[in-house]
Amino acid sequence: MRAYLLAAAALVVAAPAAAGKVVVTADRMLDVQSGRMVEHPAVFIGDDGRITSVADARTVRWGSDVRHIALPGKTLVPGLIDMHVHLEGSSKVKGYRSLEFTDSFDIVMGVPNAKRLLDAGFTSVRSVGSGNYTDVAIRQAVELGEIEGPRITAATNPIGATGGHCDSNTNRPSLARTNRGVADGPDEVRKKVRELRKLGAQLIKVCATGGVFSRNTEPGAQQMTFEELKMAADEAHMLGMKVAAHAHGTDGIKAAIRAGIDTIEHASFLDDEAIRLAKERGTWLSMDIYNTEWTLTEGARAGVLEENLAKERIVGGRQRESFRRSVQLGARHVFGTDVGVYPAGLGARQFAVMVRFGMTPLQAIRAATLNAAEALGKPGDVGAIAVGRYGDMVAVTGDPLADVRVLERPDAVIKGGQLVGAAIPAKG
Repeated sequence: MRAYLLAAAALVVAAPAAAGKVVVTADRMLDVQSGRMVEHPAVFIGDDGRITSVADARTVRWGSDVRHIALPGKTLVPGLIDMHVHLEGSSKVKGYRSLEFTDSFDIVMGVPNAKRLLDAGFTSVRSVGSGNYTDVAIRQAVELGEIEGPRITAATNPIGATGGHCDSNTNRPSLARTNRGVADGPDEVRKKVRELRKLGAQLIKVCATGGVFSRNTEPGAQQMTFEELKMAADEAHMLGMKVAAHAHGTDGIKAAIRAGIDTIEHASFLDDEAIRLAKERGTWLSMDIYNTEWTLTEGARAGVLEENLAKERIVGGRQRESFRRSVQLGARHVFGTDVGVYPAGLGARQFAVMVRFGMTPLQAIRAATLNAAEALGKPGDVGAIAVGRYGDMVAVTGDPLADVRVLERPDAVIKGGQLVGAAIPAKG
């Protein structure tokens, strides 16, 4: 079906258009701000890729100089935003299997991963950890038009303690190395924040606790002090950047919230006090609750070590109960998947899991649109089909408010008024 739609759309937009204006029409459009369906939308997008107006396709008219992307029978939703992805590497290569592949393999994999994310409807993503500044390179290539991919907010190297989740851990001294984001003490953290920004980071990621996929760390154990976390938050905020904290354990979560961190990643071991603190401080929770299903069914085949699978068996169930409780108590959530652990095209499977554990379909969709845009600090750019925001949209068959799983099967993806994969004439 999608191939047919792309071919049909290519036919209707193939003629050159004066000023590059575009109109997108469909049967319905989800207005995530009001929560209502809008019938027969006509979304007009200007040369800069931003929406200029939203009208009724039954009454509005447009000239021959406007390119028309017609999506009959479809429902439009805003371009989706995944707030926790890892662009580089392959989900097929984990654990010691990575030693079979050349040093540049992970970097090369970032290009098809970016394309798969976009094809799956994620027109914006937040890269929360990437070695060798790979996410900066991919972002630059996308912005230059050399490769296809989503809008990328890059964190580059995550900051963490020596021997912690964001270091490279081994018991063999001859193989020991220190990751580029390692910083011990507030002064080192301050310097690292400045260095990362200098080299292309738009976001700071810190590792407040141990993790599931790191060696010789416990997910619940705090690994950065309150003073280190506060320094990261204060320095990043002074420089105009947001901060995300990898935090599974309760103490680390609370320390990160009190330090002023903007989003808590994973947030597995929440208690009611942590949820209350998050609500009081306006902290967002980004909880990858589909991840555990893929890891426990496919992870061993990819090379995930039994040590890590054992941790996932404990953490995954607890995280889902924390998610359910935090939704009940009214915490603020964004959509974050940890794609990269599993294949880049499968992120939308998390919507159904979010609904299974307490959200309404609208709440889950808002987590990946309105909420994510606010948490990114880009509420005027993305997150809704509205005047002034980028013309980023996904077309699906059916009603996502009745069956959120339709988001797993996008029929068409539009980024900045351009139909992804269609033969729309390039500018300049």
